[in-house]
Amino acid sequence: MPRSVPKVASHRRRRKFIKLAKGYWGARKNVWTIAKNHIEKGLLHAYTGRKLKKRHFRSLWITRINAAARLYGTTYSRLMFGLKKNNIQINRKILADFAMNKPEIFKAIVDKAVV
Repeated sequence: MPRSVPKVASHRRRRKFIKLAKGYWGARKNVWTIAKNHIEKGLLHAYTGRKLKKRHFRSLWITRINAAARLYGTTYSRLMFGLKKNNIQINRKILADFAMNKPEIFKAIVDKAVV
């Protein structure tokens, strides 16, 4: 009986990894041992990046809201306190969008929140 070797399966698995390495520089794109390490590292960074993305966007929204609020004589902190006190439930993403694209709506919200 002939010896069974997992050649097809291992080759297929390696081709899948090499396909993920497309666009990498030098041996990282075509040498199995090097490509495997860099793909694993890249996937790890991608996972971390998806978590950090949420943090960065929230920070960006807060910065935009603060900048717009200061144009109307208040601060981010006072504005958010006023919104909570007057029971105006609006999230930071929408508030930042209003601050950037619809300043008249943002001004109305500031006038309602900060008395």
